[in-house]
Parts: sequence; structure tokens; C-alpha cells
Amino acid sequence: MLDREKKTGKIDFTQLLSGVSAGDYVFQTTPYRQQIEEAARLLNQADAVLIGAGAGLSTAAGLSYGGKRFTDNFGEFIEKYGSAYMTDMYSAGFYPFPSEEARWGYWSKHAWLNRVEPKGLPLYRTVYELVKEKPHFVLTTNVDHQFWKAGFVDEDIFATQGDYGEIQCSRGCHDRVYDGTALFYRMNLERKDCLVPTELVPRCPVCGGRMAMHLRCDPYFVEDERWNEAAARYEAFLKGHRRERVLLLELGVGFNTPAIIRFPFEQMMRENKDWTLVRLNLDEAAVPESFGKRAIGIGADIARGIEDIQVKGRCVKDEG
Repeated sequence: MLDREKKTGKIDFTQLLSGVSAGDYVFQTTPYRQQIEEAARLLNQADAVLIGAGAGLSTAAGLSYGGKRFTDNFGEFIEKYGSAYMTDMYSAGFYPFPSEEARWGYWSKHAWLNRVEPKGLPLYRTVYELVKEKPHFVLTTNVDHQFWKAGFVDEDIFATQGDYGEIQCSRGCHDRVYDGTALFYRMNLERKDCLVPTELVPRCPVCGGRMAMHLRCDPYFVEDERWNEAAARYEAFLKGHRRERVLLLELGVGFNTPAIIRFPFEQMMRENKDWTLVRLNLDEAAVPESFGKRAIGIGADIARGIEDIQVKGRCVKDEG
């Protein structure tokens, strides 16, 4: 990794991934209140906290991509393109739109609703309050920019899968991404019949080709200078705290892209005997049984779990 970094100036992020699943997953039967107390204790004892956040965290915070929120906000798209194809916000984005005006008509509304318009959501702010007094770092697959809006600083965040506020060349012809928030604002104002005006359709300033959301969904995802700097800071955080007691706080990470957060966190647990894991996930809170008391899998609503850990943590500090 170090040789490649010297030659290219880039971190080989693949070295931080893991595709190895644990073979001893169990759903813990410990009562919820006891789990919360133990999670608060582990947080209080930790020297540093590494947050791993997936889609479940944003869903718990209110940014649901399906159900009523989808039908309420995308009714005209569902009517125009059909409910068989428009099933949720993410899947609908990959409909074979007949034109660039139609494609950006959809994606501009998606980006506006989930990235540009929302302020820092209460759940994300609570997560920040939970860890702000300790050295911390955020590794996230979420693209809604909520960690920044909640108070986390850029130096402590690595958003591996992109950002809904940015656009790039659809063929990744050059390693640069562009701020799309002002463009989405205009598109949102001028959209008619699910279409944006032709003059608002972006074109690559280098090759003249199509532009796309800065979202890792094909081989052309751009890892620009800022992305690589964040990857390097993530690696530096791991190295800098490897001899300390680190709490891995995993929030809403399932098995969609487990090689980025879930499996690597489990690998870190196997390699660092002083590290601990708190996994909050409504449906997929199973943890490796071999981790024993070092791992807590809380199968409950994430918003409730984080709030209860915060409250209990205050009690733990007062008792201390």
C-alpha cells in the first residue's frame, strides 16, 4: 500500500475492505436495557470512536426512500413512468429515461429532497453529541451529507460512495467532481412534466459527454483528490489509535455493501483485542459469538437506541 501511495499519491482503499463474513453470527438475547447500559459503558471507556454508518441510519433519521414519502413526493413520476418501475427513490433513478431532460428531471428532485433541502436531522445531531468529546471518525456509505450538517467536520468524515450534491463525467474521463447544488435548485424550480429545460442539462467540461450523479453505481465512479485525502485520513485514524481502546459504533449497516463497513469492522475486532463493537440495526443486529462481551448487537430502532445510550451515558459519567 505504501509503495502505491508514493507512486500515485492515492491510498489503495481496497486494502481496507474485507469480503469475509463471520461464521458464528448470533442474535443476542440480552434484555434491551442491559444492552444499552453496556453500550454506554463501552462508550465511556473508549479512547476513540469509529462510526460506521449505512442507509439504516438515514432511514431512522427520516430520509426513507420508499413508502409514503416516495409516493407523496414522486407521484407525477409514478404516474408518468408506471408504478411497476417507480417502486422507491433509489431504484427509480435507474429507469431507462428517454432523454437527458427526463433523467435530470428525476435525479434533480431526488437530490433536492434527500441532500440539498434537509437541514441537519435530530438523529444525526444526537450521534454527534454522543461522540464529540472523544477523538472520532466517520466512515459512511450514505450520500446525503448529513454528517456535515450535524456538526462533524470534513477532516473526520469519509463518504466512500459519493455525495448527492455533486456531479461528475458519466464516463469518468477526468478525476474531478463538481458542486451540483445550485444546479439542482434551478432544476427544481423549472421542472415541468417531470422534465428540466434543455439548457440546464449538464455536459462534461472536458469531453463534452453526459454528466452523472457522483454516486458509486458503475466502474466510472470518480475518486477525486478530496476522496483520496479522506481515505488517507481514515487509514491514519486506524493506525493512530490501533493501540488504544476503540469503540466501533456501527449504525444501520446491513448486507448491501458489507465489505466497506460491516466485514472490515469484524476483521478489526479479530485483530485488536482491546476494541469493542456496538452494532445498532433494526433487523440485522447479529454479531459474531466469538467476540463475547466485546460486541453488542442491539436489534431496535436506531433513533431510540442512540437516544437511550446518550441518556444512560450521562448517568454513567455522573456515577463515575
